[in-house]
Amino acid sequence: MSNYFTYFSLVLPLPDEAAQAYAIELFHKGSSIQQGDEAPADFPPALADATEEWWFEIEPENSPGQFGLWLHSENGGIDAVCAFIQHLLEKYHSTERVTFEWSHDCDKPRVDAYGGGAAIITATEIKTMSTSQWLREQAGLLTTPESHA
Repeated sequence: MSNYFTYFSLVLPLPDEAAQAYAIELFHKGSSIQQGDEAPADFPPALADATEEWWFEIEPENSPGQFGLWLHSENGGIDAVCAFIQHLLEKYHSTERVTFEWSHDCDKPRVDAYGGGAAIITATEIKTMSTSQWLREQAGLLTTPESHA
């Protein structure tokens, strides 16, 4: 049996210590929901569907005068982490964009095991692409010798 992984790691800057505390509390609520607990009344409805893939982890990331979160995973949760980040950008009226990449890996060589993708997130939009998606799109653009007949 093979073990499949989806890795990502990024630091999300936050405006202040209160925003960091809110994000940590929100993360823990999402984790509890993912484990089967009922969603608290104050849990953002926009994140409700994302908790099914709440497989990422967070840790406070501080330096003097700066607050943030280190978000990382080896189990995926790409859609959930994108929704989480977007919620925080929207809540704190950020005009910034957050970008990150991820990789798919396996502990044994398998033809379907490798790849990755990237995301660009703003308060109003999430754009993602995967390498497999890109390959399919590029293959559709290529012509074969038979198509020139």
